[in-house]
Amino acid sequence: VQQRLHDRGVVLADVQVGEFVTSFNMAGLSLTLAWFTEELEALWLAPAYSPAFKRGSVLTAQPLPANVDGECEQDTVPDASDASREAAVRVVAMIDALADVVIEHAEELGRIDAIAGDGDHGIGMERGVRAARECAHRCLSLGAGAGTVLQRAADAWADQAGGTSGAIWGVILNTIGTGIGNQQRPDASCVARAVNDAAHGVMHFGKAKPGDKTLVDVLLPFSDALIAEVNQGLPLAQAWSNAARHAEQCAKETAQLLPKMGRARPLAERSLGTPDAGAVSLAMIVTAVGHCFTGVPADAKEGAVCQ
Repeated sequence: VQQRLHDRGVVLADVQVGEFVTSFNMAGLSLTLAWFTEELEALWLAPAYSPAFKRGSVLTAQPLPANVDGECEQDTVPDASDASREAAVRVVAMIDALADVVIEHAEELGRIDAIAGDGDHGIGMERGVRAARECAHRCLSLGAGAGTVLQRAADAWADQAGGTSGAIWGVILNTIGTGIGNQQRPDASCVARAVNDAAHGVMHFGKAKPGDKTLVDVLLPFSDALIAEVNQGLPLAQAWSNAARHAEQCAKETAQLLPKMGRARPLAERSLGTPDAGAVSLAMIVTAVGHCFTGVPADAKEGAVCQ
């Protein structure tokens, strides 16, 4: 296009190529030409910062502090009991496990999401879990308790993943981290209550309800099943495993639902027969986390792994 315009004597003042204001279900590209006067050209080339377009900077840049390279090493974490620090080793192992399963299935999650969505669920989830894993290991090396590890990992996940799923997983991990805290060793009742708080926190945050074909269609049944199993006196490992199997079935059943919220709603009929990507990824995660309740070796404090 540039060459053809040049051949016709058109002078190009500026060329912008990229994703600016995208549309749902958009394919291909669009081309826009604007004819400038001297005044419009000056305004167009001026610094700008908006949701859809950015150029230059309207803020005076400040030099980075001299100790920026050592920022991570100087980071501090809240005080935690020895029991909570030991629990943090297992928490990091769980974050490792969920990161591995999300990364392994990122392409499939994107494929599922693309049927009636924008296809970025796998990419966003992968960005989120990688950031959460890196942050969790850093916090563990600083002596953080289980609650702090989860809360810091939640913030990293939300910051890097972007989109609705990033915000939702930030709510989930932050709420569980708050419920677990940094002083007591988390027991079955404490974990079940924290997961239940997370489920209701997500529904309050995103306004989704059971039947809307979202992550809630797995998160709430998983939470209810976990509480029921714990109330029957089952150990946390067994209770979680049973609840995870229920979560997997609930994720499959979302294939028969029509989306009532989010960007998939305009293409609701297209999604019939395909499970919700967020529900599928949640079921994968709780299953992977469940495998970590069997034990973590004592020498895994600098790099927790599931056994």
